[in-house]
This record gives sequence, C-alpha cells and structure tokens, in this order.
Amino acid sequence: MPLPVLNHVLRRLAFRASEERTLSLSKAELRRSRLSKEMKNLEEIISAIEKPLGFASRNNFVNLLMIKNLERLIDNLTERAFSLPLKREEKELLQKLRANFTGYEGLDQRSKAERINDSLRILKDLKTGKITRNLKELDTPIQFVKGVGPRIAKILQKRGMEKVEDALYFLPRTYEDRRCIKKISELEVRKKQTVCGEILFMEVSHRRRRKLFTMVVGDESGSVTAKWFQFSHPYMKSRYKIGQKVIVSGEVESFNSRLEFHHPDLELVSEGKDLTKDNLNFGRIVPVYSEPDGLYQKSLRRIMWNTVEKYAGYLDTGTPERIRRRHNLLELPEAAHRVHFPGDKDDIYQYIANHSQAQRSLIFDEFFFLELSLALRRRNVIAEKGCSFEIKHNYTDRLAKELPFQLTGAQQKVLREIEEDMRRPCPMNRLLQGDVGSGKTIVALMAALIAIENGYQVAIMAPTEILAEQHFFRIRGWTDEIGVKAALLTSSLAKGEKSKIYQGIKTGKIGLVVGTHAIIQEGVDFHRLGLGIIDEQHRFGVIQRAELKKKGVNPDILVMTATPIPRTLAMTVYGDLEVSVIDELPPGRAPVKTKVYWEAGRARVYEIVRREVSRGRQVYIVYPLVEESEKVDLNNATQMSAHLQNEVFPELNIGLLHGRMKGEEKVRVMHDFKDRKIDILVATTVIEVGIDVVNATVMVVEHAERFGLSQLHQLRGRVRRGTQEALCLLLAKYRRDEDSRRRLKIMEETDDGFRIAEEDLSIRGPGEFLGTRQSGLPDFRVANIIRDAEVLSQARKEAFNLIREDPELKQPENRILMTVLKHRQKGRLELATIG
Repeated sequence: MPLPVLNHVLRRLAFRASEERTLSLSKAELRRSRLSKEMKNLEEIISAIEKPLGFASRNNFVNLLMIKNLERLIDNLTERAFSLPLKREEKELLQKLRANFTGYEGLDQRSKAERINDSLRILKDLKTGKITRNLKELDTPIQFVKGVGPRIAKILQKRGMEKVEDALYFLPRTYEDRRCIKKISELEVRKKQTVCGEILFMEVSHRRRRKLFTMVVGDESGSVTAKWFQFSHPYMKSRYKIGQKVIVSGEVESFNSRLEFHHPDLELVSEGKDLTKDNLNFGRIVPVYSEPDGLYQKSLRRIMWNTVEKYAGYLDTGTPERIRRRHNLLELPEAAHRVHFPGDKDDIYQYIANHSQAQRSLIFDEFFFLELSLALRRRNVIAEKGCSFEIKHNYTDRLAKELPFQLTGAQQKVLREIEEDMRRPCPMNRLLQGDVGSGKTIVALMAALIAIENGYQVAIMAPTEILAEQHFFRIRGWTDEIGVKAALLTSSLAKGEKSKIYQGIKTGKIGLVVGTHAIIQEGVDFHRLGLGIIDEQHRFGVIQRAELKKKGVNPDILVMTATPIPRTLAMTVYGDLEVSVIDELPPGRAPVKTKVYWEAGRARVYEIVRREVSRGRQVYIVYPLVEESEKVDLNNATQMSAHLQNEVFPELNIGLLHGRMKGEEKVRVMHDFKDRKIDILVATTVIEVGIDVVNATVMVVEHAERFGLSQLHQLRGRVRRGTQEALCLLLAKYRRDEDSRRRLKIMEETDDGFRIAEEDLSIRGPGEFLGTRQSGLPDFRVANIIRDAEVLSQARKEAFNLIREDPELKQPENRILMTVLKHRQKGRLELATIG
C-alpha cells in the first residue's frame, strides 16, 4: 500500500477510535449544526443544546472533559435560534445562555461546571415558559375554534368538550376506509366496504314482534339493501328522504342471495357535491365520531380538523426522548393528528382495533403520567416521618391464646409483612386483599394491638353501621380480656353518648375506636392516632381515606377488601400501596355449591329452602329493592317477606332486614337470626358485607341477573362461614341480557374470587366495577385498563424507574415533567396527592 494511502487509513482509524472514546463535537458536526435545516423551532434547538450539557453534568460532572467545542456549538445554535420569531423573554434568556459560553474553553473545570449548571437552569426556564404558553393555548374555550361559536359550543360541552384540549382527546369511535368507494356491483360478502348512492326506497315493517327499518340505495351499477333492527323511527324519518345521496359503510351480508348492510354507518352527501374534491370526508381513512345531539358527522369532522390543525402542535408531554424511542412512540402532536386523521398508507384495521402507533402513543402517555404521580406519591410516603412501632407481641400473644383457632399460613405471612411495615419510620400504606371468610379481621386486630401496646390509638372504619357493630361486638370480647378499652362510634348514637366517646378519644382513654364515617367528622380529635384501618375500602371515597389520615400525624394506613382487585386495576387505583393477599381459607371451609334457576324453577328453589330449614339450617333471601318501584318490575324485600310468611312458608319464622331500618332495629333482627329465632332472613344487599351467622348455609338471590359478579360473590360468601355444605341459589327472571347470562354461568363455574373479579371487570368496565367517583379511579380519556393492560405495565415500569433514578425530577430532561403533571392532575389524577 502506498505510504500516503497508508497514512490516510491510519489517520481515519485514529479518528474513529477517538470518536468512540469521547463525545467530542467535530468540525463537521459543528458545520452540520450551523447549516441544519431540520431545526425548525426553538424546542429542537433547546434539545440540541441540552443533550451535551446534560451529559456533561451527570454524576457530579464526571463527563465534563469529554465534551469539546461547546463554545462554538452554543454560538452556532443560539445564532440559529435568533433567526426564529421569538418573544422578548426568550431572546433575553438565549443571550444569557450565549454569554455563559463566551471564553468557556479557557476556564478551569470548576468554572465550566458552574457555567453549565447555570445554562441548564436557563434552558429549563426556556422550556417551562414554552410549556406554560402551550398549556394556556390548550385551555382555549371550544367556542373559539373555527366553525364552532356559542350555539355549537353548548352542544359540544354536553359531551365534555369545554376546551380545545378536551376536543383533541375526543377520539373517533371507529374509522371508515373511503380511500376507495366501490360501485354496488363490486361489493363482496363479509368485508367492510363503502358505497355511494341514492336512496330509492324506505319503509318500517314488523317481523316477529320486532320493527325493521329498510332502506334501498342504488347507483348506476345496481342497488343494495340497508337494514336496522334497532332504530328511532322519528329520527330516521326526519333525517333521510327518498332521492337523497348517501354514503353507506359497513360489513356486507348475504340474505336470500341478496347483498345487505346491517346497521351500517350512514352519511348524507350534499347536493351537487364533487366527492373527488372533498379530501376531508372522502378519498382517505375517515374518522367516525360519537355524534352529540344536533351535530352530524360532516360538521363534527370539520370542527375536529380545525381543532387538530391549529392546536395539536401545543400538546407537549415532556416524556423523555429515550423512553419514547424505547417504545416506538410518536410525539403527541403527530400522534393526535394521526389518530384523528390517519395517513393514506396507515392500516385501518389497526386503528379500528386501537392498536395503531398513534393510539398507543396517546395511551402510553396517559398511563405514564398516572404512574408517575403514583411513583411520586410512594416516594413522598417513604420520605415522610411516621410512627416506628416496636413489635413486642405482649397483646398479640395473649390474643392468640384466646382464639379458638390457629392462624392460617397465609394470615401469618401477611401479618409478618404488616409488622415489617410498622417497624419502619415511614408510614405504612398497605392494601390487604382476602376472599370472603379468609380472616382479614383478625389480622387487622393483631396489627391494631401492636400499635396500642406502643401507646398509640387505632381507628377501624367500616362502611355500614351493621358491619361496624359486628366488628365492635366481636372485637370487644377479645380486647376486654386483654385490658384494651374499645368504643363504637356511629351517627345514630345519642348526643350524650357521643360526647363521652369524643372525650375518651381525645384523652387517649379509648385505645380502639370502631365506627363508620362518624370517625372522620369534626369534633373527633385523637390523642395519638397511630394506625387507621379501613374495611371494605371500595365503599369509601379517596377524600374520606385522606380525612382519616389527617386525624393523626402520618399514621400507618391499612385498607382491606374482600373484593379481589384485578392486577390491572390495582396498578391504577392502588399503585402507590403495597399489597398483601390472604390466599387461603381457614381449614374445613367447604366451597359453596352454586346453581342458577330461572323463574320457571321457583317452586324447586322453595322446595330446597324448606328442606334445608327442616335440617336445622337457616336461609338468606336477598332482593335488590326495599319497596316496590313503579318503574322497575322487580320483586322487593318488604312485599316478598309478607308473601313468603303468609303464602309460601307459613310454618316458618321470617325476618326482614334492610338499610332504611333504624340501627337498634337492625341489631335486634340480627340477634334474633343468630339466636335461631328466625329461619329465613329476607334482606337487601345490606347483608353483602360483614354479616356472620355460621348456621346460615343457604343464600337465595332474587333477580340475580341484576347484580354484578363481585356483588354476587360477596353475597355468596355470607354462607361460607362454617364447615357445613352451603348452597347459593341464583333465581333469575330475564334471559335476554347476554352479559347477565355470562355472569350467572361464571358464578356456577368458579368460586375463585380473583377470576370472578377479572371477569366482572371485563364485563362492566373499571368505572362501574369500583365506582369512578368513589374509588378515585382517574377519568381516562384514551386508555382502557382492560384492553391496554400491556401498555399500562410498560408505562408503570418506566415511570417508577424514572423516579427511582431521579426522585425529585431534577435532571434536565425530566424537569419539564412536573409542569405537565400538575396540569394533568387538574381533576383527573388526584391519586398523586391523596393516595
């Protein structure tokens, strides 16, 4: 090889080795940065400056000497920025940034580090200012979008679109492929297709006691029939006329050798409209929105186009670029644009299935900020100073000797987890899950005794007076033996009795308080609250849980539920809590045999009830209503208890229990039932939680089709309290509802609370499963925790890792996140502050 060529090769190899060892900015790179046409806005320039500065500042500036030519790079990039239309404050900040690097190369290492730190603060101010302005633009009232105005704004507001940001997240419910509008003669069976034609015929007919709306649409190549089996006749009659031109889109069916659309999407075409020139409604993948009353697809589509075109660019997530790259996510402006108006080459089926890159980007973003708030909440709890309990076991050992049973292995494991939390100096926040009858109450009492023997007070809060009373009377027998003073506090107590309890709580004479919401009312002041226990926590709102915490100085919190929480839901609602599960029933507990009977089998159900009572057993019969309703055709507890006593079981003693009864009356009925003075207890769902009568082995649920799965499972648990075989008879009246049939079939198939909870979540959705308002479940605008469980897991992992690496979000690339998070929290992510 000639010497000049060899020297050239050696120089190139040396250059590459040097390039791999350092992040030096070469002259070529500087030229590229100076001439770069990709940097079209200030955000890109800020990002280009921030990367080398952030790298240099990491780990106490260990990489500082690896960054070369910073002075020239900053000079070139700020020069590029000054050519952009900037606000006065942006120009001033950029001038400060530029001045920081004048003479930079001649500074010592310490001075360089100071200049870089100051520059990173300037960049944060630049970014925060831009973000704040962007967020302000997103708060623009929807009225001011082109094509809206005051009248249409009122229509949109009814669908939750108050601001332009709301409109950007009002996503299409489906999409139609109008890139190719077919002739009717070209239609193929079992494919989703679109045709354009004229309405030739319309009629309403009756088929087998059902109404049918038929429309025939034709073009020059033929005609096709569209049918609706569920429709509003006045709407169809007023909306469509013979001779109108319409777009018909849907799956093509074949009936009697004739092609048909069943429940297609239908859209009117303006008279004289040239479809080839309408690039918003035709010749593309077209979004189909849920129509607000009084606003049709074409008008809505135009409004959404105007909104997206002007305001999508203001969406800014702040999610670090490395995370977006790792999960192949689009930036929010592009994602929003493509979700509303997909590109010509996009796969429509991915969009219909909510699996497109654009949809996944928005879903990830929503989950990421939720999990970020939960990660911050958990970090804050760990950083808080709470009660550090010494585990003495004086009271708990004495209690264990009094118990007529031994704790199961699962109870012992969970108790160890709770004890470990209570030892720590930071507050415990733990969720205790356990199926009905698994023994959560005794574990909670053990934890309470640990706190009390350390000189603290304990509050146990239950959702109903019946459950609070049952907890109190069961617990008091044990606490009296140990010498711990317990009190019951409910709203129905007399004023004088309440005052005495208030005084005992305030002075610390009462160590354990069991009660309802009355515990968190004004006037209840604890001497030294160290542990709050919330039973059936899904019955309480997040505000109520926070109020209990305020009764002490960062007390430990233990929340319990017999409603198993599916993993996906736990990651959203209880993502900041540690979770313990009692996954074992006490020995000897037999599973409950469950059988569904329809109305025709009522006599058989009554026969089983009579047989079980003759064997010395007792029975619950549960109704969904207290009294007869004119609007709902359901049996009711009051009326049916009289009917059962007088006409069906005259020889048996029947009692009645419902939530409208006075407290002392409820207690009397329950005592009579426990003492076997009542054979059959007719009740509403007031008995769903906490009622414990070992001899009651039969549960009959009337109108079982009206109950959710988790509620049915809770009710069934009332008869799984002893070792005798138990029965749950689900008496259903209506077969029409597919979801109802599915629920009842699952109840027959399994006794596994977690499988039942997963199925219930799938059928009812998260909002109804827990009650969005009560649970603190965020109002997701894009994400679905069932459908998008995998994305949720990814977002959770990234958020918690980020907070682990940067607990205070101080790294340059993370500083913007807090600004965005605070904006997102307005009304939607309360969990970050309440937990």
